[in-house]
Amino acid sequence: MKKSLFLYLFIVVVLTNIFTYMYYSKQIEYDQKQFKTTNTKFKDSITSLNSKLQDANAFGIENNQNAQDYFENKTTGEYLSYEKLIPLLKDKLLDHNSDPKGNPYVGFDEMEGKKFIINRMKVLNHRWIMADFTNGDIWGEVILKYFLNDDGSVSFETAESVLYTK
Repeated sequence: MKKSLFLYLFIVVVLTNIFTYMYYSKQIEYDQKQFKTTNTKFKDSITSLNSKLQDANAFGIENNQNAQDYFENKTTGEYLSYEKLIPLLKDKLLDHNSDPKGNPYVGFDEMEGKKFIINRMKVLNHRWIMADFTNGDIWGEVILKYFLNDDGSVSFETAESVLYTK
């Protein structure tokens, strides 16, 4: 009886080990397959997002060599890079938000007693800026022309602006 009990226990242990081995070997294959599938999906997603980002940045001074070359002085060789230009323009434009009547370059006066201020902007090329603005209730967008003057100052001119309805 003792021998048969040990035999049965031995058979159960061997079968348990075989089933455990098979389960974990299949689990590893399954995990590797899942990893490859997920990795492929992530690569596709990253490629798609990079493509969308490039499309979104197509209209920006960062990717426009002709607009960047505009800021090179051919006679002196001086060059104003877009990395310095963008913060300069942003600071100068957003400084006008402190005006009590709102930013004068949005193209609209105060509405409902609230002034319009520019929230964010994008430099499109060597001449244009696109910005969005709000007074807290109403939103809009504006296209601005900018000019760098010889004395280092910046002047802006509203080209077109639009308000969105509530």
